[in-house]
Amino acid sequence: MERRLAAIVCADVAGYSRMMGADEEGTHATFKAHRSAIYPIILNHGGRLVKNTGDGFLLEFPSVVGALQSSIEIQTLMAERNDQLPADRLMQFRVGVHMGDVMADEDEVFGDGVNIAVRLESAATPGGVAVSGKAYQEANKHIQVPLIDAGSRRFKNIEEAISVWTWDPGGSETDGRVLHDKSNLPAQYRTAIVGVLPFVNLSDRAEEYFSDGLTEDLIHALSLQTFFRVLSRNATFSFKGKDLPTRLIAREIDATYLIQGSVRRAGNKIRVTAELIAPESGEQLWASRYDSDIGDLFAMQDELTTNLSAAIAPEIFRAEASAPARASADPTAWDRFLKGLSHYYRHTKADFERSIDLFRQATVLDPSLSIARAYLATILTQGVHYGWLKSTRELWTEAMSLAESSVRLDPRSSFAFSILSYMHAMEGNYDVAMEAAKRAVNLNPYDMGARAILGMAHFVSGDHQEAIELFSMAVQRGNSDPRYRWDALLAFAHYLLQQYDACLSWAREATFLNPNHLQVLAVKAAALAQSGRSDEAAKATTALLHGFPTLTVERHLRNFRWKNPDDIAHYREGLLKAGVPLGELTLAEIASRGTA
Repeated sequence: MERRLAAIVCADVAGYSRMMGADEEGTHATFKAHRSAIYPIILNHGGRLVKNTGDGFLLEFPSVVGALQSSIEIQTLMAERNDQLPADRLMQFRVGVHMGDVMADEDEVFGDGVNIAVRLESAATPGGVAVSGKAYQEANKHIQVPLIDAGSRRFKNIEEAISVWTWDPGGSETDGRVLHDKSNLPAQYRTAIVGVLPFVNLSDRAEEYFSDGLTEDLIHALSLQTFFRVLSRNATFSFKGKDLPTRLIAREIDATYLIQGSVRRAGNKIRVTAELIAPESGEQLWASRYDSDIGDLFAMQDELTTNLSAAIAPEIFRAEASAPARASADPTAWDRFLKGLSHYYRHTKADFERSIDLFRQATVLDPSLSIARAYLATILTQGVHYGWLKSTRELWTEAMSLAESSVRLDPRSSFAFSILSYMHAMEGNYDVAMEAAKRAVNLNPYDMGARAILGMAHFVSGDHQEAIELFSMAVQRGNSDPRYRWDALLAFAHYLLQQYDACLSWAREATFLNPNHLQVLAVKAAALAQSGRSDEAAKATTALLHGFPTLTVERHLRNFRWKNPDDIAHYREGLLKAGVPLGELTLAEIASRGTA
C-alpha cells in the first residue's frame, strides 16, 4: 500500500437530511446539478474525485494551494447559485481542507490525513471553508483572500489539537475567485421531425406566460440546429391543455420525437422538468430537471433554454444514429450518412474507419450534402489527434476542403462554421479562425460546441485563460456530443499556463475515453517532466513511445501552429525533459520500441 503526502478536501451539504425529508427527489436532483457544475473547478486545479458520499464528496489534490483555491472557487460559485433562494431551499456545502500523509489503495485514500479533513468539515460554517494550520502555513502566501484564525480545536478520534483557519464568501471584500432551421439541407434528408409541446404550468395561471415563453424559446433554439426539423409553435400549441396520448399527437403532426415538460414556481425558485420521447414506442430517450433562481427573469429563461437545448440536441443525434436502417435496394446518401453516424458514436478505431468510408460514400452519392462533409472533416482530424490516422499533408488538405465546401453548401450551419474555424486554427490562420468561430456562435448562441470552438481560436492565439473559461463552460453544460471533446484541449491550456496539476487531471479525464490518445499521452509526459516527477515522466514517455514507436519531438510539433513561439518552446522543452527523442530514428530504434 502506497503512502504519500496529499491535500485532502472533504465536503458535505448542511441540513441535507432535512431537505431530503421535505423533497427527496428534488433535493437529490439539485445536489447532482451542483456537483456537475463544480466538477470542472476541481479538475482545473489538479484534483480528483476519490468518492461521492451521498451528501458530499472526498477529493485529493497533489497541491494544497490547488486544494484551497478550488475550495474557495467552489464556495463562491455555490454562493452565486444560492443567491435569492428562500432559506429552506439553500444548498450550502461545508468544506474541510488538510494536508498530510495518506495511504493509497487503488483509487481510495485512508489515514489521519483524511480523518482530519473530515473533522474540519464540521468546523466550517455552511458555505465556508475550514483549513488546518498545516495547510494554511503552506498555502497562505499563495492565496489572495484573507483567512481568519479560529483557534485550536480538538476533534473526535484525533489525538492532537488542530489549529483551524476559516473562510466564507461574506467574510472577504474580494469575490473569492483566485482564478477567475434554418439550413439548406433538403427536407427529404432531414428525416427527424421534432415537436416541442407546450410546457405545463404547475403554478398559478398568472405564471402561464413563463411556461409558454420557455416553450417558444426552446423551439427557436432547437430550430437553429441543421440536423433535424422543428415544428412551429402553431403546430404544437394547438394541443395545449388537451390530455391526449403522445402517440396520437405525434401522428397528427408527423413528429418523430416529442419534447414535453413542466414548470413549477415556488417563491423565488423555478423548477423545470423535461423529457424527450419517441412517441411511437413510448420510450423515454432523455429526461432531466433544472432548478433556477428567479433573479433576472430573462437571463434565467435564457439559461434554462440553453441548458435544455444543449442537452436535447445531442440526444436526438444519438437516437437518429441508432435507429434501425431502412430496408432499401438503393441506399441514399442520407442512409449512408446515418449508418456512418452510428459507427461514429461507438468511438473505436475500427468504427472510425468504417464511418469515414460511409461518410465518403454519402458525399459521392450527393456532393451537396453539407453535413456529411462537416462530419468527415471532423472525424479525419479527430482520428489524427487520437493517433488512429496518420497525419499527412494530404489529409489536412482534404479536411480543409471539406470544411470550406460544407460552409458554402450550408452557410447557416453553426456546425459547418465550427469545423471551418477549427481547421483554420490548426493551420495557424488565427484571424480567420476567430471570425469563423464568432460566426458559428452568432448562428446558434445555444450551441456549446460553437462556444468551445471560439475557445479553440483563443487557445491557438495564446489567450489560454479565456480558452479555459470557454472550454469549461462547454463541459459544464454536460454536452454529450462526441464531436466536442474538450478534455485534451483543457490539458494543453493548463500546461501552457504552467498549471501542471490541472493539466494532468484533464489528461486523466481524456484517457477514460481513449487510453491511447496520442496528444494526451504526450502532454501528460511533458507535464510530469515539468513538475519534476522524473520517474513518472519516464514511464509516461515509455507508454507513449510504445504506442507510437516512430514519434519524435520534431515530428510531433510539425502540425502545431500556435501563434506564440514561447508556447511551442514551452511544450518542446517538456517533451525533451520527458525523454521524447528530438529527431529521426533509425530502423533499429523503431524496431526495439515496437517490441518493448
